[in-house]
Amino acid sequence: MKNNALNTKWLKGFISNLLEKKSIDEVVETAKKSELKKTLSAFDLIILGIGAVVGTGIFTIIGSAIVGGPEGAGAGPAIILSMVLAAIASIFSALCYSEIAAMIPIAGSAYTYTYVTMGEFMAWLVGWILMLEYAIGNITIASAWSGYFAQFLKGFKHVLPDFITNFPIWLRNDFRSITIMCDKYGFDVHDKVPFLFDKIPFAINLPAIFIVVILTLILVKGVRESTRFAGVMVAINLFIISTFIVVGANYVQPENWTPFMPNGFSGVVMGAFLIFFAYIGFDAISTTAEETKNPQKDIPIGILGTLCICTVLYIGVALVLTGMVPYKLIDIQAPIAHAMHHVGKDWFAGFISAGAIAGLTSVLLVYQLGTVRILYAMSRDKFLPRNLRAVNRKTRVPNLLTWVCGLVVIIGSLFMDLNISAELCNFGTFTSFIIICIIVLILRKTDPDRKRPFKVPFVPLFPILGIVFCGGLIIFSLKTLKTSSVLFPIWIIIGVMIYFAYGYRAHRNKNQKR
Repeated sequence: MKNNALNTKWLKGFISNLLEKKSIDEVVETAKKSELKKTLSAFDLIILGIGAVVGTGIFTIIGSAIVGGPEGAGAGPAIILSMVLAAIASIFSALCYSEIAAMIPIAGSAYTYTYVTMGEFMAWLVGWILMLEYAIGNITIASAWSGYFAQFLKGFKHVLPDFITNFPIWLRNDFRSITIMCDKYGFDVHDKVPFLFDKIPFAINLPAIFIVVILTLILVKGVRESTRFAGVMVAINLFIISTFIVVGANYVQPENWTPFMPNGFSGVVMGAFLIFFAYIGFDAISTTAEETKNPQKDIPIGILGTLCICTVLYIGVALVLTGMVPYKLIDIQAPIAHAMHHVGKDWFAGFISAGAIAGLTSVLLVYQLGTVRILYAMSRDKFLPRNLRAVNRKTRVPNLLTWVCGLVVIIGSLFMDLNISAELCNFGTFTSFIIICIIVLILRKTDPDRKRPFKVPFVPLFPILGIVFCGGLIIFSLKTLKTSSVLFPIWIIIGVMIYFAYGYRAHRNKNQKR
């Protein structure tokens, strides 16, 4: 009987620990004492948001969303409907993000918001899912950046040596991508990739490693300097995208829009699922709350402003792209540049490749910034080693954590497949968006009198619609995305194992030392 009583007491204490919450007042007070420097305005946040959302959707994933892939049908010209569907799903989540981020202005985004509403264990899982979004998403972008950079160099084939403009594919791709390429074109992989000891393939994505190192060096200089750099990249990006829409409109052939919905509604839904990969940019804005001058006002402006601007640009590019090129002929790797090649404007294709490099560079920067800020919040709560949260006194940046995140992306870019990593990132994004909508419903019930600088209209309808749209897209995608739908639960299981092996005990030790 005594043992049973002890076991029951231990179990109750264990469950109580898993459900332990932080108070909102405690979190807000922590933000006020933050070591991070408050330098960002609403304009800066919109720049960061556009930098993350526009470059990702237009330069990496729009081709796959139109044409389709091995595990999913494409939307064809109906990609416009996919974008509208993705925007509708996003607006409800964006409104929920705006309310919570304005009310709880602290680094950590959905991780911190979950901590104050659902407890410690769920907060860890959400933080782990956010790592999937940012770290895996950044690997995807780094791989795409490498492809555009290689294309850009080819434009200088009459100026630079051939070993620079056409350097070997094993120096700019992971081995899995090279294998797929060789199978597609009937090449012998042994002719394209060197093998160590005739058994171990050697492939390394040098351009991806190069850009990640450069951006990490910029990030450790300070968030203000990083935002200025992102602003320059975004300006170049917007100029080139706008120019593509204006110039490309002259080559639109309406017959290319038929059949409008070649794969039916399923193609439209899968297109929306893939395009959603870009909307992680909203979460990236909320991760900078501790570095925003007036987060209660500026974060909602940043999030909603980003959504409106990016949706308009997406639809404009989709209309022109599918009107210029028959949807089956659209290139998945570099759709915008290829479209200009298709109409004989080779010089403009090179121009677009330069813009793609700028756009993807800003995406990499913002994703890396978001990764560091979320891990910083988790480290501050002692779920991760204490040394990771050390902040440089001069730049007010967690330097060690910034370099660790850069190293993770470099290692991942050596073997991660672009499409699979994008799909995995999507599962993480949808899950975090659903949780944000749930959090709004919980806080409206448990803390109705707290001041809300921004309020989601029509509660509970809007948060419920956000849950329905995002949940529906996840369920529909599970029917076709076999690989990523298996890897996502594996990622969750790994996160649970790390929590119980390290995070749970480390957090208890923190409480005992108080």
